[in-house]
Amino acid sequence: MPTEDVQPRPPHELPRIPVALSTSSVYPMGVAEGFSIADDLGYDGMEVMVTHRSESQQASTLNELSWRFGLPIMAIHAPTLLLTQQVWGSAWEKLKRSAALAQEVGAGVVVAHPPFRWQVGYAEGFAEGIEQLEQETGVLFAVENMYPWRAGTREATMYLPHWDPVDQPYPHVTWDFSHAATAEADSLEAVRALGQRLRHVHLTDGWSNGFKDDHLIPGQGEQRVAEAMELLARPDFAETGFNGVVAVEVATRTARNVGDRERWLAESLAFARTHLGQE
Repeated sequence: MPTEDVQPRPPHELPRIPVALSTSSVYPMGVAEGFSIADDLGYDGMEVMVTHRSESQQASTLNELSWRFGLPIMAIHAPTLLLTQQVWGSAWEKLKRSAALAQEVGAGVVVAHPPFRWQVGYAEGFAEGIEQLEQETGVLFAVENMYPWRAGTREATMYLPHWDPVDQPYPHVTWDFSHAATAEADSLEAVRALGQRLRHVHLTDGWSNGFKDDHLIPGQGEQRVAEAMELLARPDFAETGFNGVVAVEVATRTARNVGDRERWLAESLAFARTHLGQE
């Protein structure tokens, strides 16, 4: 906790659409490194991906980092990935603990993936369950778009009721441009269709290349990312549409040279600022 003789840095004024950095963007580095890089580059806040690492799960640690770097935590990503199936127990327990963590760190949104088809007892009542959790906790659950799993010309049904949340009864949605590319979906049309239901954005990019989820720097793939960002920023759309956070979620684990990771994340932030009309 901060000592009495050290005053926290006053928070800077946030733009209407804040640009956060997801801690997954600095993998395999840790949460503290994510905060530090975000602070150096001028991000507005953080999205914290809950993983096996204890620092991503502990409100006291996250609040200390938020205080130290002057960066609010704007979203918690629940451990609903395949790689985090062992974190925090059952599927419903993951969401309950994610909501509790969000409450403790002041984040208003939990990002969650749609259920896997084999999660019996969870998938069938998922929409109703997250609605109940929202009412109980005051935290919003923004269900993220995923993509079909393909093997050659065959497509496996991995998510129930579907990998695309646009036509599902979720009141709040996260849109990920890389997942959209893998699914061969049109992000610009999805943003238009979602309107006020769009609560959170994972800013990235990708190519329609089968099962590869690229998470490229925005503008380096084939999605209409720039146009979608410009739509979010339009005053007429803002009145009836997006009222959330854009979180940069790009893959930097292939960075080999000193400064590559920071340069890629700076480019992503500059892309966001430009197309949101903040520069």
